[in-house]
Amino acid sequence: MLHKLRRNSQPGLSTRAIHLGYDPARADGALTPPVHLTSTYVFESAEHGAELFAGTRDGYIYGRTRNPTQTILEERLASLEDAEAALATASGMGAISATLWTLLAAGGHVVIDRVLYGNTFALFTKGLTRFGVKVTVADFTRPETVADAICGDTRLLFFETPANPNLRVIDIGAIAAIGRTVDVLTIVDNTFATPALQRPLAHGADLVVHSATKYLGGHGDLIAGAVVGSADIVKRIRLQGLRYLTGATLSPISAFLVLRGLKTLELRMAQHSRSALAVAEMLAAHPAVAAVHYPGLASFPQAQIVRRQMSAGSGLVAFELKGGLDQGRALMNRLEQAQRGVSLGDAETLVQHPASMTHAAYSAQERAAHGISDGLIRMSVGLENTEDILDDLDWALRQVETG
Repeated sequence: MLHKLRRNSQPGLSTRAIHLGYDPARADGALTPPVHLTSTYVFESAEHGAELFAGTRDGYIYGRTRNPTQTILEERLASLEDAEAALATASGMGAISATLWTLLAAGGHVVIDRVLYGNTFALFTKGLTRFGVKVTVADFTRPETVADAICGDTRLLFFETPANPNLRVIDIGAIAAIGRTVDVLTIVDNTFATPALQRPLAHGADLVVHSATKYLGGHGDLIAGAVVGSADIVKRIRLQGLRYLTGATLSPISAFLVLRGLKTLELRMAQHSRSALAVAEMLAAHPAVAAVHYPGLASFPQAQIVRRQMSAGSGLVAFELKGGLDQGRALMNRLEQAQRGVSLGDAETLVQHPASMTHAAYSAQERAAHGISDGLIRMSVGLENTEDILDDLDWALRQVETG
């Protein structure tokens, strides 16, 4: 438990991320929550076990659905997102899959934004459709197209903001309002912003999903996911989507590592955002750069929405060089400190080419139609000294300019 430190307010985000849901006195004074490495749990009696299975008594039965280390993580994630409950899963795709398999059935309809992470897009357009779920792709930056796509069978609206990989920002409140008028759930992937910068539930969303592999974990050493929302829906996802539809169980060790990452989340997101803004400003002023996409720039197309729902721009920058794909690849290969890799949110700066890597699941025609150009480069700006990140990028740009 975490007592209230200030009158008429809850403790701050970092305080909750460090302390919530754990009392060292209950673990022999251990400052850090222990890792519970067990697959099953014993019952006080046969009656106790029956009560747990019947749901009339709270407790642990089997590690696939709950673990004490995981419980602490879930309490903290729920608090950080201002939600009633959270469920931690084995990956971000596990969180999305467990949620969709719980809430959808054959004949149901989903409206998704046209720009999603490649495997999320494939899950909707190539996976769910095999089982009789209908999927419509719409431009969520134009809410009227979302409203037009909804029909009597629509069950969910799904989008990312900022979106992967071109960082387009969607008005959460506008989309959620459309969903509420027709009793359709709104699900937002908040991986890129995290609750340190954006809380979609406060803007009307019903559920939030995360790839906790990224900024929540923050160190590039785990795979994890989460879904956050009302206690009723999250419980359904745990008992159906997790328990027997996917089995996407988070390991206790990974739960421990995400807990570690949460302790520095607010500090890391602030630094990621500061350095990413400096990178975006440098690129925007460079003669070799054709376009820069970063929510923190004043010139960003959805800057007004950004100011309303985000406290900073986060750590991703997308850009295109005037020399197109060939010059972009040359730049990637010239970088010395930044590494070529497809993840994000790590301490290390990573750079990748979406069209041939993370978004290869899109066809060339889909990428063209959905604003993912072949020349787009995505940089995950890390926690190295900002000056060193800029120096590495500047050196690489000078090399590709001179051939």
